[in-house]
Amino acid sequence: MPFTLPPHLRRVALVALITLPLAACDDAAEQAEQQPPAQVRVETLQLQPLAISTELSGRLLAPRTAEVRARVAGVVLKRVYREGSDVRQGDVLFLIDPAPFKADLDSARATLAKAQATLYQARLQEQRYRELVDDKAVSRQEYDNARAAFLQADAAVAEAKAALERARLNLGYATVTAPIDGRIGRALVTEGALVGQNETTPLATIQQLNPIHADVSQSTRELNALRRAIRAGELQQAGDGQLQATLVQDDGSAYPLPGKLLFSDISVDPSTNQITLRSEFPNPDLDLLPGSYVRVRLAQAVQPKGLSVPQRAILRDSAGVPKVLVVDAQQRVAERQVQLGSAQGDRWVVSEGLAAGERVVVEGLQHVKAGDPVQVDEQPGASVARHGQ
Repeated sequence: MPFTLPPHLRRVALVALITLPLAACDDAAEQAEQQPPAQVRVETLQLQPLAISTELSGRLLAPRTAEVRARVAGVVLKRVYREGSDVRQGDVLFLIDPAPFKADLDSARATLAKAQATLYQARLQEQRYRELVDDKAVSRQEYDNARAAFLQADAAVAEAKAALERARLNLGYATVTAPIDGRIGRALVTEGALVGQNETTPLATIQQLNPIHADVSQSTRELNALRRAIRAGELQQAGDGQLQATLVQDDGSAYPLPGKLLFSDISVDPSTNQITLRSEFPNPDLDLLPGSYVRVRLAQAVQPKGLSVPQRAILRDSAGVPKVLVVDAQQRVAERQVQLGSAQGDRWVVSEGLAAGERVVVEGLQHVKAGDPVQVDEQPGASVARHGQ
């Protein structure tokens, strides 16, 4: 027979079942009220001059590149330089067999001597006929022939001298020297190779690496927007002279030696609608090599009164819209949608959505949401003006 509670006990049990959840809810609410607000760190925004920089992509290239080529035909006897070394202008790089050119030089000297002897004979005959023609001892035609022979002999001497100079040059070209200072690469030919046969054979390449150039591209849309902002007085031209440039290395760190912008190209690439900008960087240790992909940060303008926030303070919703959390005067969190400008080091320039004096949450964002009360810890040094990097 099943056990049955008496009626008065059933009433007590029912009351207990009803009041127990209510008591549990009251305890939870009481504990929530007793839990202290989350602690966050904030930064108070201030208007300050900000360098408006643009980070552009491009490649490094050598300011001067010289292809060393064989200027005469012959067989390479020796490579004199060490591959990958630094060479000076005039240093000997290759030796081409000089024997044929020495023979040509000797032949040119003999031809010149023969032409000079012929000239000597023609000059004497022309002088005699000049005296005789006045006395009617020789005809005018004979004198004219002697004069023509003299002029031809003089021209032959000039031609022989030119041939001698050419032979001397060819002998000099057999010793291949460096046309510029720089670092030379691997040899493109070996000893015994026949070079310069019907073409100027490339032997090696020399590149100047210090300083080194960085060519980057910027869209005309960005450049025109920047110019319009400067003309409207929203921005100021950065610097009175050449713009400063910072090279960003592969690991994201800045190259320790600052560079400068040399020039902006005067024509736009019709396929990309971009313009080329060339910067120059010191490269004393030759850490920067031509052909490397790089990013260059150019400080193109200055915003006299701008606002910026640390990058870690930026939140994004599912649509990618940037937002920040701000703390109001009642120590409660509010969400604010912002419009970001360019990145300046570890900070974002804020163009819309925030005002000077507002406190932006920079640490503890994951523990709070809009409407939560918080305990505020002012970030040390937050009120110090910071310039874009």
